[in-house]
Amino acid sequence: MDSIVVTGGGPLSGEIPIAGAKNACLALMPATLLSEDPLTLTNAPRLSDIKTMTTLLQSLGAEATGLQDGQVLAMSSHDLTSTRADYDIVRKMRASNLVLGPLIARFGHAEVSLPGGCAIGARPMDLHTFGLEKLGAEIDLRDGYLYAKAPNGLKGAEIPLKFASVGATENIVMAATLAKGTTVLTNAAREPEIVDLVKCLRAMGAQIEGEGTSRIEIQGVDRLHGATHQVVADRIELGTYMLAPAIAGGEVECLGGKLDLVAAFVEKLDEAGVAVEETERGLKVSRKNGRLKAVDVTTEPFPGFPTDLQAQFMAMLCTADGTSELNETIFENRFMHAPELTRMGAEIEVHGGRARVTGVDKLRGAPVMATDLRASVSLILAGLAAEGETVVSRVYHLDRGYEHVVRKLRGVGAQIERVKA
Repeated sequence: MDSIVVTGGGPLSGEIPIAGAKNACLALMPATLLSEDPLTLTNAPRLSDIKTMTTLLQSLGAEATGLQDGQVLAMSSHDLTSTRADYDIVRKMRASNLVLGPLIARFGHAEVSLPGGCAIGARPMDLHTFGLEKLGAEIDLRDGYLYAKAPNGLKGAEIPLKFASVGATENIVMAATLAKGTTVLTNAAREPEIVDLVKCLRAMGAQIEGEGTSRIEIQGVDRLHGATHQVVADRIELGTYMLAPAIAGGEVECLGGKLDLVAAFVEKLDEAGVAVEETERGLKVSRKNGRLKAVDVTTEPFPGFPTDLQAQFMAMLCTADGTSELNETIFENRFMHAPELTRMGAEIEVHGGRARVTGVDKLRGAPVMATDLRASVSLILAGLAAEGETVVSRVYHLDRGYEHVVRKLRGVGAQIERVKA
């Protein structure tokens, strides 16, 4: 397995381009299953998760090509040969479950394996199946597969979600676009990735209102047509790279970044002593005068503080002045990076869903191990300001969510390299 070696050094300076959003792209790709016509995505990130979704679509008989230098992904589902999403592919990535709604909506049946992904929580499918059953689908769980059918087609319904699940919202919205009548989804997720999906579906001919709010209304149509859509910027990659100069010092401009994607995150940065300035090209980030201050953080669904930035923010708080408390409310088991940061000299106490971080003057480089996608990059960020050399192993997690992380950080002056096993 490859590892990444980071040597703590001086301040960072320069520009980092922000890629298209992985989580948005993973929801947009299954939308091709809703139409016979081609769907083309631009600004698609070049990541292993995107390749996995491509492989899954191809296994169903869809055409999916691209991800070249232009980051264009061309797909077509005019001649599918299967509606079965096999375990061997789905187990690699939980977002694979997003083919369920589109397959039922267009073909009236689907067999989809329960998903996999990184070990940060159970990620149950109950909200997905609840919503699809409200639309008229009949779903059975047998041998690790969801067997779904809608012999009479899908019909619009009132669907109140008990939790604002992003994945369930995406699955239900896609399915409802081809249902007969009107669907009203309440307590819907409000994330920018939902807004981006609806923008794409609308370009394909869907009739949807209310995206970005907790109430989404979908008027079903007979068919959707093709479209070309640009993937929104990745707010998690944006927040991650905004933390680099906050931790290491210096000034970095994140190209393509927008404040409305990370507003709650920026509020906490400001509270900690990090300056963020909106420019014509993105967001410019630098540390204010003096040592960073301790900050309390509670993760929440959008527009709150993102759970996917909690690990990276913890890395910054390890050297802040005072004691910070992080309250993780979205996923269990999401403090697995804490013991690794402790190996670098951090003072962290974890009690269930709460972590207490007491800032130290300096972190020290050490061999550490990535446990999941966001944990892996948090250790790299910590290494930027640590004394000596930090070696991060099991970085295959990193390839699922960050393209060219070594190149991007090296471009602003970081001493970092990827070492082949």
